[in-house]
Formats: sequence, structure tokens, C-alpha cells
Amino acid sequence: MGKKRRKQASPPERDEAIRTTSEYYRLNTRAVEDLVTADESNSPAVSEEELNKYRGRVRKKLPLWLKVSLVKAWFYGSVCFFFLWGLGGYLADALDLFFVTAIALGMVTDLLINTLLKYYAETDGANDRWMMVPRRGVAGFFLNILYAFLVLGLVDLVYNVINLAILSVTHATGTVPLGVGPILFGLFYMGIDTGLIALKHLLGRIVADARAKASQPADHGKGNQK
Repeated sequence: MGKKRRKQASPPERDEAIRTTSEYYRLNTRAVEDLVTADESNSPAVSEEELNKYRGRVRKKLPLWLKVSLVKAWFYGSVCFFFLWGLGGYLADALDLFFVTAIALGMVTDLLINTLLKYYAETDGANDRWMMVPRRGVAGFFLNILYAFLVLGLVDLVYNVINLAILSVTHATGTVPLGVGPILFGLFYMGIDTGLIALKHLLGRIVADARAKASQPADHGKGNQK
């Protein structure tokens, strides 16, 4: 049997096929060129609502001050849990418990909290403003322990004032209305620490402004002598 001859397309059909193929490659070539040369100047404007459809869920970042506060409160609350609660049954003397807890708080501040703040700082020294003693080394270590004695004493004072205020209102005797717990202790310690650091920066600005004002007349006088 002879092979069947392929049906040849008529000239109009061939021309139409050529035009279709040519148009297809032309459109794809233009799409590739537009993709390669696309930038902010020649791209069409897209609404924020349309962009959010492709971004997925937008995550809101916590401010840095809140992150630092939460980290500090968590560490200080952990010290309360492991030392004030954990050693409370072994150290009968309250002064001994206070002494050991203050040392632990100073070590945690210097070795853990300050180390984390320095490690995650965007630039060198950027997070020093959140530390009372940003200095590293042995000197900074002992200064942080001494600072912990001060803050822990103020925390103890806050607890005593609150309990006295509650007892004066309720007229109850032989009870401690507000006991020491990790969450509240961590928040109290973090709050007092934050307040003292803010006071440190305030005093630093006052001293710097006073020095700047004191140096202005001297500079002005030198200018006149010239």
C-alpha cells in the first residue's frame, strides 16, 4: 500500500498559522524583556491592599523597650523562683537569703541579661542604655552585684509598703497580704531597675548640659581675646 499523502494547507491557512506563531513569540519575548528591565520607575502602581494578599499575615514587631523589659522580668522572676522560693526552706535567716539572692541577681544581670543585650545590639554599644553597669570584666561584675543589693532592697521596701497599706485598711493582724511571687517580683525588680537607669541618664544629661553652659563663657572670652 502506498503512503498516504499529508494534506497540505492552503496559502491562507499557512499565512494565518505563521501570523499566530509570530504573534505568540513576540508576546513572550516582550514579557521576558519587561520582566528583566522592570524597576520602580516603569512598574505599575499596586495598592497596599493588593500587596497584603501576597504577603501573608503581617507580623507586628514589639518595640525594643518592651522586649528588654520582658527579658529582664523573666530572668528576675526566675531568680525569685529558684532562690527565694527554692532556698527559703533551707536558709532560715532572712538576711542570709537576702544576701544570696542579691548575689544571684547581680550575676544574672552581668552574665546573662547584659550579655544578651550586647549580643543582639544592632551596633556596638547600642543597647548599653538599658544597663546600669554596661562595663564588662571583673569591675563590671562586682558593680552589678552591688547594684543588685540596692535594687533588691528597694523591692523589699515596696513589698513592705504595700503590705502595710493593705493592713492599715483591712486591720488584719498576723498575716502577710501580699507574698513574694516570681511574676510580681520580676515586674517590681524590672520596674525599679528601669527607673534607676532612667534617673542615671537624666542626671547624665543634667551634668552634660551644666558643663556645656559652663564652658561657653570661657570659649567666648577666648574668641574676644583673639
